[in-house]
Amino acid sequence: MTVVTSSSPVHLELATAQSRPVVENLLQLYIHDLSQFRMSRPDEAGRFNHDERYAVFFSDSDRCAYLFRDESGPVGFGLIRGLNASRRLMAGFFVVRGVRRHGVGHDAALAMLRRHPGVWEIPFQEENAGAARFWRELAGLAVGSKWTEDHRPVPTKPDIPDDVWITLDSSEMLSDAPTP
Repeated sequence: MTVVTSSSPVHLELATAQSRPVVENLLQLYIHDLSQFRMSRPDEAGRFNHDERYAVFFSDSDRCAYLFRDESGPVGFGLIRGLNASRRLMAGFFVVRGVRRHGVGHDAALAMLRRHPGVWEIPFQEENAGAARFWRELAGLAVGSKWTEDHRPVPTKPDIPDDVWITLDSSEMLSDAPTP
């Protein structure tokens, strides 16, 4: 699926065994970005441990990973959990800094919502001001005022602030929502 942004087309590619290493490399950048909020550090080899919690996105039929590309190459990824459930979860979403604020993230996220219609839950940390602004704006673009927001503790991490969770139904996307 190719989507057009304000600057260039973005292609969403369902991650495969061949593209998995690319997504895993981008995961290092994603975890690095989040490290300022989670106080994580790289290991002795200089890599962030993304353990097996991300590996399941390449093997579990209820999960998937999308790789985002533009004409320059890989520019991000999205991770979805709950493909076979009544609610989908945006389990991870990342756009490289060089293309942020150029429509790439909006277009990729809207394309994912359209590709998997239904109820979505999108968690983020309020302290991550860019993510907070991005997801609230995206919810408004997608479904107008038909979305909710609540706060939930982060499982097994009582030392960090609660996550914010946006819930929306992408089967009710606005007819005038930007179509990537």
